[in-house]
Amino acid sequence: MSGGRIFFDTNVLVYMFDEASPAKRAKATQEFDQQARTGQIALSPQVLQEFYVTVTRKLAQPLSPQSALAVVTELSAYPLVTVDGMTVLRAVHLHQSAVLSFWDALIVEAALEGGCKRIFSEDLQHGRKFGDLVVVNPFAGMATH
Repeated sequence: MSGGRIFFDTNVLVYMFDEASPAKRAKATQEFDQQARTGQIALSPQVLQEFYVTVTRKLAQPLSPQSALAVVTELSAYPLVTVDGMTVLRAVHLHQSAVLSFWDALIVEAALEGGCKRIFSEDLQHGRKFGDLVVVNPFAGMATH
């Protein structure tokens, strides 16, 4: 599947550094590397913030703050979708109408704002559409432990 920008949700990026989930780590890294070669990745400041907190506090083997900063620095080189007041308002409406957490709605709205055609996420329903945006769970079909 190709064409259009791809937004990466925090959870997929976190798996790239999760030693406790080697299969998901390999798959997340493969997907990110493949999409990075296309030059079509988009992220948001929210994703970078969530990523830093999660990899330094919530992993079984957390990254050091210095290592996490280095990764966030690398990730911030990708196009970041600006989230403004209107994006937040659209996220509130989506949260209220689409049975999504507010934070997931803000991720979806950032992806839409960034002109993305796909969002790689484990948290959102695989195949769900938001306008032209389609959710892709890169781990769908993988055996769970």
